[in-house]
Amino acid sequence: MTQAVEIAESVAQAGEELADFIQRHPKLWVITGAGVSTDSGIPDYRDADGQWKRPPPVQHGDFMSSHHVRQRYWARALIGFSAMREAQASGAHRALVALESQGYIQQLVTQNVDRLHQRAGSRRVIDLHGRADMVKCMVCDYQMMRHAMHAEMARMNPSFTGLQAGHAPDGDADLETDFSTFRIFDCPRCSGILKPDVVFYGDVVPAERRLAAQVALAESEAVLAVGTSLMVFSGYRFCRAAHERGMPLASLSLGVTRADALLTHQWRAPLTPVLEQAVSCLQRRLLD
Repeated sequence: MTQAVEIAESVAQAGEELADFIQRHPKLWVITGAGVSTDSGIPDYRDADGQWKRPPPVQHGDFMSSHHVRQRYWARALIGFSAMREAQASGAHRALVALESQGYIQQLVTQNVDRLHQRAGSRRVIDLHGRADMVKCMVCDYQMMRHAMHAEMARMNPSFTGLQAGHAPDGDADLETDFSTFRIFDCPRCSGILKPDVVFYGDVVPAERRLAAQVALAESEAVLAVGTSLMVFSGYRFCRAAHERGMPLASLSLGVTRADALLTHQWRAPLTPVLEQAVSCLQRRLLD
C-alpha cells in the first residue's frame, strides 16, 4: 500500500468518526485556532508538539509602555499585514459553514483574529481575541479601520513601504532593521495610542465575550476543538469547564493539545480533508 493510499484511508476513517461524533452530539460548541487558517496562507506560532516555532508575539504591557516596541510592531505590520488582509477562506472554514447551515453548530468561538470564519459565511461566531482589521484608541476608545491607519503610516514612512520580508503570524513580518525613524500614526481625536482591537499576550479577554462563550457552552451538548493546541488559557479554560460538566470533548488538529488528558475523542489529521469528509458523510446519511 502506498503512503498516499494510507493517508487517504486515514482521512476517510477520521472523517467518518468525526461525522459519528457530530451526529451523536448535534449541538456543538466549536473552538478554532490558527490551524484553521494556515491553508489560507496565514502562518501559525506553534509546532505539532505545541512549542513555539518562532519568538512569541508582542506583549500587551510592552506595546503600551514602549514607543520603540510600537515602532517595531507597526513597521513590521506595514509589510506583513497584507497576508491577513488578502487571505481567502480555506476548505476548513467552508466545511464549518456547512456544519452550521446543517444545524450542528450551536456556537463557534475562534481564537483567530482574521475574520475568515465570517468571510466564509459563518454567522454564530465569537471573536474571542478580537479582530485585527480594526484599531482602537487606548485612551478615548476611538475606532478606525486598520487599512486606513496603514495608509496614513505608509504616507508618513515612504522609506519603509518598499521593504520586503517574509510573512509571520497575525499580520507580522520577519523584518529586522533600524526602526527608530518610523513615525507612528496616533489617535486623530486625542493623540492617544492606537492598538489593534485584539487581545495581546498578557491582556485579558473582555468579560462580555467570555460570558457569551460560557452561556453558549452551557447550551451545547459537546465541544469540538479544531486546529488549536489550546496552549493559551483563554481557550483551554472552556475545555476544562466542559470536562467538569462531563461533556464529550473532541479535538481535530495536527499535534498535541493542552487538553489531551481531557479529550474523549482525538484525531491528529489534516483539518480540511477530514472536515470535508465529515460533511460529506453527514450529507450522505441524510439522503440514505
